[in-house]
Amino acid sequence: MALRGHRLQLDNITQRFNDYVAVSDINLDVAGGEMVALLGPSGCGKSTLLRIVSGFIRQTEGSVLFDGQPVDHLSPSQRGVGIVFQNYALFPHMTVADNVAYGLQAHKWPAEKIKPRVAEMLALVHMTEFAERKPRQLSGGQQQRIALARCLAIDPKVLLLDEPFGALDKNLRLDMQIEVKRLVREAGVTTILVTHDQEEALSMADRIAVMSRGRIEQVSPPTEIYDKPQTLFVNQFVGTTNAIPGEYFCVGNKAKVTFAGGSSLDVPKTPGYIDSSKVVVSIRPEQLHVVPSAGLVGTVKAVMPLGSHVVYDIEVPAGVSLKVSEPREGRVAMRRTGETVHVAPTSPDACHVFPAS
Repeated sequence: MALRGHRLQLDNITQRFNDYVAVSDINLDVAGGEMVALLGPSGCGKSTLLRIVSGFIRQTEGSVLFDGQPVDHLSPSQRGVGIVFQNYALFPHMTVADNVAYGLQAHKWPAEKIKPRVAEMLALVHMTEFAERKPRQLSGGQQQRIALARCLAIDPKVLLLDEPFGALDKNLRLDMQIEVKRLVREAGVTTILVTHDQEEALSMADRIAVMSRGRIEQVSPPTEIYDKPQTLFVNQFVGTTNAIPGEYFCVGNKAKVTFAGGSSLDVPKTPGYIDSSKVVVSIRPEQLHVVPSAGLVGTVKAVMPLGSHVVYDIEVPAGVSLKVSEPREGRVAMRRTGETVHVAPTSPDACHVFPAS
């Protein structure tokens, strides 16, 4: 299969439904062959954006470009977009082979080229032996492979995956994420994945666009989204975090945040803050640990062994409960409920400072 690699650009996309703004001023540049995940909670605008790219909705403002050329005037069938929906949308009365052939027939491929193309696609998704079965005779994962084969058969310029793993159970979901990532890489097709599942986005995408209330909060590779969140929303939506309200102070070339009860933590010096600024300090559970002294003093409220790790729920005077994740070492006894402990971050860089507002 020839490598495809079409660039997708969203240029100042805004979509209004009467007085409701579904997406606002979206700018996104997706390189040829790249997979970008649109990640966010329900109602954030990611599915609306997908329908705009596919041509099912004509945006209120802005432009959609493939390889630098606007496609706003083109219908969905003319844009060369392939879509895999959560329910797969296979035709139940057709065989697997006929389902894969359907898109080719709709695009008026010569009859003599359709059969070998169908065979090529079924081989790509490891479903050759199921060619004459009906969709009802397949598992959910097998149906998903057929839906993907049907899309890839037409050599789409852009592949759109709309919550494609939502109908699968947890164990099968991981297997299919690996499989789909392999298939998309082999096909070299530019892909947009819409999901509300952070693990799915982190594991599959080259970059993630985190959306909230119709806007993109941050576009970065998965590790940057997790390690260097640019907003408090991104920090709280992706992964688990502890958010502690306090006041920011500069101390020479360093900075600290003080909390209710008089305790404080060293934090990275952050431009834009003055003394007594109201802030929120965010720290991941795995970047907190129990220490002999200093840090924040708290009381263990719950102990949750999770295989190789143990998670402690620790109440501190700042008025919040902190989750602390530590390796569960066989020779070290776990903390007890009711025990008083000291908690500190692994380093000041583990603390992310955001405006309290």
